[in-house]
Amino acid sequence: MAASFARREWGPLYVTVRTALATRGWRAVPLTLASVCLIALCQIVQVQSWGYGLIQDIGFVRAEDPLWLALLRTPLSLFLPALSLPVWGAMAQVLVVFGVAEITLGRLRTLVIAYVCTLAGTLYARFGIAIGPEGLLGLPASDARIVDTGPSVAVTGLAVCVCACTGAWVTVALVVVAMVVEMIVKPNLAGTEHLVAIGAALVLWASAALRHRHPSDGDDGVGGPEVPPAGD
Repeated sequence: MAASFARREWGPLYVTVRTALATRGWRAVPLTLASVCLIALCQIVQVQSWGYGLIQDIGFVRAEDPLWLALLRTPLSLFLPALSLPVWGAMAQVLVVFGVAEITLGRLRTLVIAYVCTLAGTLYARFGIAIGPEGLLGLPASDARIVDTGPSVAVTGLAVCVCACTGAWVTVALVVVAMVVEMIVKPNLAGTEHLVAIGAALVLWASAALRHRHPSDGDDGVGGPEVPPAGD
């Protein structure tokens, strides 16, 4: 029964990823490799006596920062390991999830989803602080000073999009439950942003599904969104 479930849940994803890696090898995931290298480079610079200030100026995002400055720093903040996460953890997350997403969704879609989910988390932090801790998903004012970096928000959003596009809805449900439990056990800014990333990812997937079901070119629109081939 377990094997049958695994084939139904992850079979299409496994076949897509295996085929791409078998036929193209590492050439199937150039965006992923570049992202892992960028995380490593940022970490190397950050631990230098002259580099921490530089990385802080170009990649550290806090909700207390002016919005225009936070928006400028958000793209690079995705590739800066969170202060609570070892660099190897960030690199492993990106290698696996970005790699699978790049193969199944394509490079451009992977980049867009990662950025949109990260941006959604960055913007929500300000909204949550404005709501205050008494409101639903509200945040305490002290969270405005937290350095908000790392790929985990983008990784969460990409994982949900990949699973939705390949029909792995049990996995989507498990991710949602895991993030809700995380928020209950240890409520913090990162946990809230993970939930926001899931919401943003599902909105992106639903938008793509609607476009597929109601195409402008007049086809019958039967079925859900197809998983595009590797690359764009």
